[in-house]
Amino acid sequence: CIALAMAAAVPVAAQSDEETSARLDALFGAHQPHEAFLARLKDAVAAGDRRSVAAMIAYPLETQVRGKPLTLAAPEDVVQSYNELFTPPVVAAIGRQSYATLFATAEGVMVGDGEVWFSGICEDETCADVTVRIIALNPPLAPGAPDATDPGTDR
Repeated sequence: CIALAMAAAVPVAAQSDEETSARLDALFGAHQPHEAFLARLKDAVAAGDRRSVAAMIAYPLETQVRGKPLTLAAPEDVVQSYNELFTPPVVAAIGRQSYATLFATAEGVMVGDGEVWFSGICEDETCADVTVRIIALNPPLAPGAPDATDPGTDR
């Protein structure tokens, strides 16, 4: 019984589009914004469209590049540091990510093994207007190096 209770408390990745939609509906009230965001992110990253990707980020965003803290204050910062942020492993993780296999918690939605997290950001005081944006970027510290992938981790 304890194992059952513990399993219920742990978020589980869905296995189908319908299960993912139901999970996102339960967590965020609607799945469509997150589904559309993933498609736009995948398209922009595949095209190497730095400006479109930069427009998808919630600013300011704290991350690390090569083990050093980096604050992304504006889209220009992302454009300038794009290759350090969207490294080949990050680009590959985004490209491989399917909607059906998204992992989601109340914190947000995870791409890959936590290379990117996104969630709805309130655009007004009542939170009636929500825009999905990237809330965490976790490029690998170095090839093969372990890295933190939790959106609550100061990376």
